[in-house]
Amino acid sequence: MSTIDTAITASRELYDQSLSGLVEFLSIGSVSTDPSCAADVARCADWLAHALRGAGLPHVDVVTTNGHPIVYAEDCSAGPSAPTVLFYGHYDVQPVDPLNLWTDAPFNPIVKNDTIYARGATDDKGQVWAHVKALEAMYRTGGRLPLNVKVLIEGEEEIGSPNLAPFVEARREALRCDAVVISDTPMFAPGSPSLVYGLRGLAYVQIDVTGPNRDLHSGSYGGAVNNPINALAHIIAALKDSSGRIAIPGFYDDVIPLSQEERDELAALGYSDETLKADVNVDELFGEPGFITPERLWARPTLDVNGILGGFTGEGAKTVLPSKAMAKVSMRLVPGQSTAKVVQQLTNYVKTLVQPGISVTVTDLHGANPVLVPRDTPAMRAAASALETTFGTACRYTREGGSIPVVELFDRVLGSPTVLMGFGLNNENAHSPDEHFSLENFRKGIEAAVRFYAGYAAERS
Repeated sequence: MSTIDTAITASRELYDQSLSGLVEFLSIGSVSTDPSCAADVARCADWLAHALRGAGLPHVDVVTTNGHPIVYAEDCSAGPSAPTVLFYGHYDVQPVDPLNLWTDAPFNPIVKNDTIYARGATDDKGQVWAHVKALEAMYRTGGRLPLNVKVLIEGEEEIGSPNLAPFVEARREALRCDAVVISDTPMFAPGSPSLVYGLRGLAYVQIDVTGPNRDLHSGSYGGAVNNPINALAHIIAALKDSSGRIAIPGFYDDVIPLSQEERDELAALGYSDETLKADVNVDELFGEPGFITPERLWARPTLDVNGILGGFTGEGAKTVLPSKAMAKVSMRLVPGQSTAKVVQQLTNYVKTLVQPGISVTVTDLHGANPVLVPRDTPAMRAAASALETTFGTACRYTREGGSIPVVELFDRVLGSPTVLMGFGLNNENAHSPDEHFSLENFRKGIEAAVRFYAGYAAERS
């Protein structure tokens, strides 16, 4: 029996222990955005560090930051001739609101129908835990790893990783590696593993519209004083045309178009519009003309209003002309586009839409540049082979509509190619009530991780 087969056998023998550990991991309410949960976030970091030591990693630290801790571990005993992989994940989770929409308590993990339900189950604790248990299985069978491994698991991903960049930049030499592996992306479909090679970026802004110095009686002032909500609606309506194409001048200038080969690959995935419509309960889909749904979701830029605030929204009627209105607007960006440039383009365009009696400010709240990762690297080949062997089917190559800012950070600071090898599914309610994770994918995720680490070591030897 090969070393890989022995490690996989060990992972199966350890499964009950692995599941118990996952339940304990998910029971800790590590909500990074809520100050009242800070003690739980710190407790989760300590718990994870203890688990990494128990898995066999000889050097484990809980690193304090100006925010929540970073858990860092490494085993570089394979020596300089062996490749080095950096595994990145996060142990913090999204808030649980609205709590009344959860079937069970979000931090009381429940297993039903070979699925585990809890906040953080798929994003990202379940996927992090698969790698921890893969490394443990390898230690249990060989006593050592066939390659050098560095593990970086942060507690601030869900709030934009404000302290990760300083950590990585300060330790760039210590973090040097041949490849980065991240499991925080979805598989294409159940039973259909995939590697993500493109991530959209993000530009998130707030548009504030101010009119009169106070709320006014709409009967006494309406018709003579401009209404900030009306003015904001005018601005929002002008951001896109009726077909859904973004109207900001220059917005599409830097977009790198999909190659015909990529378009053919996406078309061949067999993506089902009917499944999507049924999943979100809409009669029709809507998006930029000339592109199929996977292209719209993964490879074309978007602009969406995420929230609007202004005026009277209580029960009954109040005839008020509000003094202020506000909108949150996000733009998903694709390779070629720059967050800073797009925010400036939007700001310049909004200025042309300002009506008399109104002032407008645009505030850049958060951003991440889009990323394309190379598909033909030793690490990507090892990952594809690991997934195909584990799932018994061909690995798909896809893009992803969301953003993982750390990928751009690792590329820029470490110069290391990233492998985005996720085991979750898009319909597992990440960020929503009743978040869950397939335990079949958890088991196969452990086995795929074992095959990846061992396979990458063999390919680079």
